[in-house]
This record gives sequence, structure tokens and C-alpha cells, in this order.
Amino acid sequence: MDKEDIATLGGGCFWCLEAIYQRVDGVNKVISGYSGGHVENPTTEMVYMGNTGHAEVVEIHFDTNKVTYKEILEIFFVMHDPTTLNRQGNDIGTEYRSIILYRSEYQKKVATDMIKNFATNIWEGPVTTQLVKYEKFWPAGKEHQNFFNRNPNVGYCQVIINPKIQKLRAKFSKKLKPVT
Repeated sequence: MDKEDIATLGGGCFWCLEAIYQRVDGVNKVISGYSGGHVENPTTEMVYMGNTGHAEVVEIHFDTNKVTYKEILEIFFVMHDPTTLNRQGNDIGTEYRSIILYRSEYQKKVATDMIKNFATNIWEGPVTTQLVKYEKFWPAGKEHQNFFNRNPNVGYCQVIINPKIQKLRAKFSKKLKPVT
């Protein structure tokens, strides 16, 4: 019997995380959006102004029989740099911070362990990932959904996202969806 869970993670631009998790076997759906702030129904423009407190995040719906929450977090910590405060590459600002929004005490426990015993062992420098109780998620507009798959030849996709997809294939080949 399928058991679906949801992970809400932010690690820089949501287009990158969306493209990564869409390729993971057991992930049923990935939605780009905003969470972790204090403004109701934030628009993209409001988030980028930097005063909503929200981060760009993805909501990952996954089948726990195929991929565990711990495996979701392993991919998360390998695929982005959790040591750069409020930044991933050229994306700078609190909306690009590393954040895990836990939905249960189980998720909190696993995330705490992964920060302490996994991320700190693969990255030099202090891990700045925030661990925050999930409250609400607001999907981004249609233009932000499924971005890489709809725009593979756009410069940002070629220069930023495509190398991350290659890294995913190299490091997590056994966790990827079969190519059809």
C-alpha cells in the first residue's frame, strides 16, 4: 500500500530543487512555492522584495515505500550548499536560504539528525540550514511550475540547473526514476 508523505524544503532557487526531485523515484509531485514567512498569500514580487520572511521552497509529495524522508534529505544536503547563509551561488537574499520545514516530530527528529550527522560531515564550515515547524505553503504562479522541463534551453537552466541534474545522476543513480 502506498504511503504518501510531504517534505517542504528550500535550498536556493526552487527551480533547481524542483528539477532535482522530479527525477527521484518515488516522488509523485513537486510544487514550487513559498513558506517560512509571516505574510499571507505572498506574491512573487513581494517575496523578492525581501520583507515577507518567506523562502523559495518546494513541496515534495513522495511514496515512503520507494523513497524515505531521510533519503529526501540526503539528496537535499548533497545538491545544495547548506553553509552559505541566505545564498546559493548568485542567488542572494533570505528567500534563497537553506530551510527544512518539518511537518511532524518524526521529520524534525530525522532532520535534526541529518544536519548534525550528515551535512556536517560532507560540508566544511557551519551548516546554516534553518529547521522550522511547517505552517503554510503558497504555490508560486504557473510560470514557475515545472520550469526546467518546460524551458531546458533557457540560459539559467543550461548553466545552473543542468549541472545539478548531472550531479544528481552521478551521485544518486540508483534513486532515479527509470528513463522511459
